[in-house]
Amino acid sequence: MKIALVDSGIGLLPAAAAVRRLRPDADLVLSSDPDSMPWGPRTPKDLSAHALAVAEAAAEHAPDALVVACNTASVHALPALRERFEPGLPVIGTVPAIKPAAAAGGHVAIWATPATTGSPYQRRLIAEFSGSTPVTEVACPGLADAVQWDDPTAVAAAIADAAARTPSTVTSVVLGCTHYELVGDAIRTAVEHSGAGPLTLHGSAPAVAAQALRRLGVAPDPAAPATGTLTVLLNGRAEPLPAAALSYEQGRVLAPVAADR
Repeated sequence: MKIALVDSGIGLLPAAAAVRRLRPDADLVLSSDPDSMPWGPRTPKDLSAHALAVAEAAAEHAPDALVVACNTASVHALPALRERFEPGLPVIGTVPAIKPAAAAGGHVAIWATPATTGSPYQRRLIAEFSGSTPVTEVACPGLADAVQWDDPTAVAAAIADAAARTPSTVTSVVLGCTHYELVGDAIRTAVEHSGAGPLTLHGSAPAVAAQALRRLGVAPDPAAPATGTLTVLLNGRAEPLPAAALSYEQGRVLAPVAADR
């Protein structure tokens, strides 16, 4: 079983690590586009072209499923990707975890990129799933880039800025960009220190990994032999796992596996 994941950068690590935990025997292909980051400011047409390019590079490795491990790409490029690859290759998108967060009640904040915050897509999800739960959208300019390039000073500044704009009544935060899941603990600490009470974070990676296995008709088996291989593609080039990935726990989960083993 081989599962490919695509993103602009290392935001695919949380979903890849989640797949690895559920199926240590799964082969993984991580295909990203660091030369052209960020995707958020691009037009939907341009973004779709980049997403298709990294997906085509992954598809050359004959995966059984393709995970779009990027919220922005799922907003703008998912229809084009499904038109190109399905039904032969199942395509799984990433949706912000608004539904479970709202179901828990309280006051929900959605941290997302400026491109996703306020988008019709996100507003539709809020309208569909929030019910009577109050939801506040919080744009996080610069955070995804800071995480991508492992810039702790910029990460701390972007998180502090977003935390200062997050209401103190918030009880849960939806991480609406896959990069943010790499710094979830820092986000929790910053929001709690800004005056909020104990905070629950809602990321997408576990649900995305589980959905990929469901689409393949495969049950989770965390006790399976850790025989899965890892192939890393940076703009289509086979490379080692980027050094920045090793700064994050999810990257270290994958690090013991040699590239293209």
